[in-house]
Amino acid sequence: MTALYWLALDGVGHPADAPPFSPWDMDLPTLRPVIEAGRALDATLGVEGLPQSATGQSCWLTGQDAVARMGGHYGPHPGPTLKRLLDEAGLPGRVRAAGGQAALLNYYPPGYFAQPRLRAGCFPYSFTTAGLPQNPPGLPHLPPTLGLQYTAPWTAVDPPDHWRRQGERLAALPGQDLLVLDLWFSDLLGHQGRAPTPPDLLWAGQAYLARLDALLEGLLHAGARVVLSSDHGNFEDLGVKSHTRARVPFAGVGVELGLPDDVVQGGQVMARLLGL
Repeated sequence: MTALYWLALDGVGHPADAPPFSPWDMDLPTLRPVIEAGRALDATLGVEGLPQSATGQSCWLTGQDAVARMGGHYGPHPGPTLKRLLDEAGLPGRVRAAGGQAALLNYYPPGYFAQPRLRAGCFPYSFTTAGLPQNPPGLPHLPPTLGLQYTAPWTAVDPPDHWRRQGERLAALPGQDLLVLDLWFSDLLGHQGRAPTPPDLLWAGQAYLARLDALLEGLLHAGARVVLSSDHGNFEDLGVKSHTRARVPFAGVGVELGLPDDVVQGGQVMARLLGL
């Protein structure tokens, strides 16, 4: 099976649900057509309140209703209940149990591991509980900031073309079934939102999408199968600092997504794409 590349966005609502003057209001020649050809999924699951990362990502990783399991939206990190769900049904573990190979391509700096109380998000937790390492040896490790500085004013370290080349490089990796990038930086930017939106924040949001567009272009130019998803809204509306109830994108190239309506069904599609 050709590797499936999963670009797992964090806190990115669908552009159809974004207000005017959002980060989506820019030219994204590769990303935008892919998103618009895909699905806009419900992340609320009919539950009041604002969708959160831990339950939303658990839905994607297990294909089960983590919001119902928790009795509401919950985040940002999985607690005991969601960890049990990820232990039982997390996608990396299922890939490995079926004899496949999976890797999380995020770069984790030494300071991450030096935290006195490490609280991993759902994606790193689901890989480590499956016995798969962070910073896996022999594979490239990419910063989820996509070449922007971590703090304001979020200066660009790498130009978009660097990320186009990274995409081509990733697409050439051999021997893997599932390769994931946990792109949480979009949610961090979203939580800086306020009205009126600061110009440097809007610039950072659009610079981030430009680099995502370039990464996707590189992957597709090299013939990769790619899926993009998101767990909840936030980044699409930089006029507020909270999450939103926006629908979220689910799109892909080289794959058949079917007609899922919500993030639980989206997680079920992910498993199907991997033959599980």
